[in-house]
Amino acid sequence: MRYPKKRIILYVDGFNLYYGVLRGTDYRWLNLESLCGQYVKRDAELVAVKYFTAKVEDRPDKPGQRAEQWEYLRALRTLPNVEIIYGHFLTRTATRLLEHPPKRRRKGDIGLRSVWIQEEKGSDVNLASHLLADGFRARYDLAVVISNDGDLKLPVEIVRKEFDAGVGIINPHSTRSYALSPHTLPPNSFYQRLQPRRLRKAQLSLELHDEEGAIRCPEGWCHLK
Repeated sequence: MRYPKKRIILYVDGFNLYYGVLRGTDYRWLNLESLCGQYVKRDAELVAVKYFTAKVEDRPDKPGQRAEQWEYLRALRTLPNVEIIYGHFLTRTATRLLEHPPKRRRKGDIGLRSVWIQEEKGSDVNLASHLLADGFRARYDLAVVISNDGDLKLPVEIVRKEFDAGVGIINPHSTRSYALSPHTLPPNSFYQRLQPRRLRKAQLSLELHDEEGAIRCPEGWCHLK
């Protein structure tokens, strides 16, 4: 008798992944489908990859980051199972204390400065909503989440306890989040730390194509042999 394959949906917290293990490396040209395949059995079926992010804007210290991100988003869309869900950035001003105040300063200057703060909003809520909605519709047998955001604790617990499904956590940070991966996990769930060797094995082609034309890996994003 042939049994149906275990259905898997991968949920990727884009900024948690980026700041956890990708920033400043030459493994940013990451194939999410290939990465997920390293953590699940060969008889499983990857039915969807949901990538949660927000569109960045250029900054004086990072003038080309918008174009670089756009190339990567185009590259991800060439993968048949990938869906990109957008949050947004909130920019606000705040007063912060300088770490190294100038030695010469005006009387009364204690080192406080007004700064711009840019925060990514919505991705954690979007991820939690899709995780629960897909579980409610029984779209997966195993949900794999790339994140260590403890705010996802409740939706992960609901899936594990209320739905007939497991949740695997792939942690891109060095510190384990016990909110998502307690010491004792259900039999159909798992926890893994995302190792750099996994990234090396899951890189996109250096040049891809879509309806707009060629898609090329930005300089410094790729591991060139």
